[in-house]
Parts: sequence; structure tokens; C-alpha cells
Amino acid sequence: MTTHSVDATKTIVTAGSTVDTRPSRRRARGGMAGIGSRPGFLIYGLLAAFVLGSAYPLWWSFVVGSGTNATRGETIPLVPGGNFLANAARVFDAIPFWLALGNSVVVSSVITISVVSFSTLAGYAFAKLRFRGRDGLMIFVVATMAIPTQLGVIPLFMVMRQFGWTGTIGAVIIPTLVTAFGVFFMRQYLVDVIPDELIEAARVDGATQFRTFLTVGLPAARPAMAILGLFTFMTAWTDFLWPMIVLSPQNPTLQTALSQLQSGYYVDYSVVLTGAVLATVPLLILFVVAGRQLISGIMAGAVKG
Repeated sequence: MTTHSVDATKTIVTAGSTVDTRPSRRRARGGMAGIGSRPGFLIYGLLAAFVLGSAYPLWWSFVVGSGTNATRGETIPLVPGGNFLANAARVFDAIPFWLALGNSVVVSSVITISVVSFSTLAGYAFAKLRFRGRDGLMIFVVATMAIPTQLGVIPLFMVMRQFGWTGTIGAVIIPTLVTAFGVFFMRQYLVDVIPDELIEAARVDGATQFRTFLTVGLPAARPAMAILGLFTFMTAWTDFLWPMIVLSPQNPTLQTALSQLQSGYYVDYSVVLTGAVLATVPLLILFVVAGRQLISGIMAGAVKG
């Protein structure tokens, strides 16, 4: 083997062939980054534009909520005013805000825990257990997702009235204790992420079906459970139609209580948007707390298998 040095370029000549060992200095063109390289200005620019576009509606609501209804249309809302706390006090006086907030927390938390628990159990059963009619039942579960929610509002309200649950938060919680989307989502995640050999090994060691689920299925399902829980909580928190129908104005959730701010002939949009910002704060806190788990769950789902 002979080594030459030509113009500070290192080459290795072996068996009549020349191999160039120079580090590649080719850069991505047009701002597109290759594997192992840093993103270009185009990627950062698109991400910055996406972040600003997503955050502006919330900032616009805060700016309008910190002003008055008289100054709302004078200028483009970019700089907040100094009336946000005063408008927040008006929101607390106009609606039962703290009662509605407590109801929303209870409803969203119970629905999230129930949906995640039942969906994980059902998804594991459909993904890894062998029983008669499994595929047909899964098709039926998926088919129910094609039925619009509005079609079941009237019969569901009649059932709640017969049980005497109208006007209580139980009428909001019971119909959504489990969802077809949650079962389908967990089934699709668990069908590939858990090897069948691992389940067979647990059974050989004498573990029961439920013990196998606790030791094998549950740890593998945690990333998907975090994602499903976050989106379920958001859906329950922002639900408006069914709580508006089945609850009374004296015992509302937060979204139905905010609708009372614009029920009159004259609507003060600064107060309405102040209430909207206050209702969004718990979701922002949830994203900050669960953001790392959400990202890890997405990455785990992206590289599975």
C-alpha cells in the first residue's frame, strides 16, 4: 500500500484503485438539509412563520381582551392595553367562572382517564389476543366512527332524561367514557410495537392474561397513552354542543359558560375574548407539563419496528 499527498488531499492507493478519504463538504442547496447536517435558513424561516401564525390568534385575543370595546377597531391589534385584569373581573362577575372551571376540570379528567384506560385494554385485546369474531368486532368499532355525533344527540338526551341525569355533569361524562377512535388508535399502535414472542415468553413463565398486559403491554403502550390522553383532554375541554344541551346555565362547563357572555343584544368583545384567553390558560399549562412526554411518544411511534 502506497500513500500519496497531493495538494493537501489525502488519498490511499490499494490494489491499483484510489480511494478519496476527504470529508464531504457538499452542502444542501436551497436551504434543504441532508442527513446529519443542520437545517438551513429556509427550514428555520418556515418554522418561525408557522409558530407566529399559530400564536397570533391567541395574542390577538389577549390584545383585544386587554383593551375596551370602544378601541377595538381603531388600530391593528398588536400592542396590549391595560384593562385585562378589569375585564377578567367582569368575566368573574358575569358568569359562574370558578364553578364552570371546576366542572370542566372534573369532566375532562374523568373522561381522559376512562378513555385511555379502556382504549388501552381494548386495543391490546384486538392487537394481541386471538378470539372468535375479533376482526368483525374491530370493523364494527371503526364503522361507528362514520356516524355523525349529531345523529345521536336527541336519543341520548332522552336516555339521560329518563335516568334523571340532565343538568348534572354525569350526563356529560357517561356517554364518552370510551371512544372508537381511542380503541382504533391503541390497536394500531400495539399491533406492531409488542413482539408476539415476548407475550409467549410471559405465558411460558406462568403469567396470566392480565399480568401479561401489566408487565408487557402497558409499558410499551405508555407513549401512545400519553398522546391519546392529551388529545382526549383537549377534546373534552373544548366540547360545546353536548354540554350546552344537557346542562343547565346554573351548572355549566367552561365553554358553555363563556357563551353566556355574548347572549345579549350588545356584545362586549373585549370581555368575551378575555374569557376565551382565561379558558385557554389551562390547556397551555397542560402542553408545557406534558410536552416532553408528547414529543417522546411521537418519536417512539416514528421509529417503532
